[in-house]
Amino acid sequence: MTAADVAEILRLVEESSFDELSLELDGLKLNFKRGAAAVPEAALGPVVAAAPLAAATAADPTLQAVCSPMLGTFYRAPKPGAPPYVTEGSAVEEDTIVGIIEVMKLMNTIRAQVRGTVAEIRVADGALVEYGETLLRVRKPG
Repeated sequence: MTAADVAEILRLVEESSFDELSLELDGLKLNFKRGAAAVPEAALGPVVAAAPLAAATAADPTLQAVCSPMLGTFYRAPKPGAPPYVTEGSAVEEDTIVGIIEVMKLMNTIRAQVRGTVAEIRVADGALVEYGETLLRVRKPG
């Protein structure tokens, strides 16, 4: 299975309504799970899992951090020159795509996982991000 095959599988899963996919081919077993409680079992790492959420900050409990679920390059838009997925002031739902993280030429969509309004974007387009790094903060409805 090539990286292009995995990328196509991820694209199909992302466009589907499935929450989980298990695939076994030629001795390679991949398990992809979507959702906040999902713990990916794939050897490739958390390629489909939504970004972890950090606890609300003590200074402002209405803010919720959306953090990177992996190490990679963060992109705010689906392609160069396209408008960003979200900007400060954008309303988001749990399943709203807020960016993409590229890892080894695979594009992994990152979802908000929280409902509210984008209060702050903390990572520049094209920046390298680490696991657990805050990408943006969302103000939860009061």
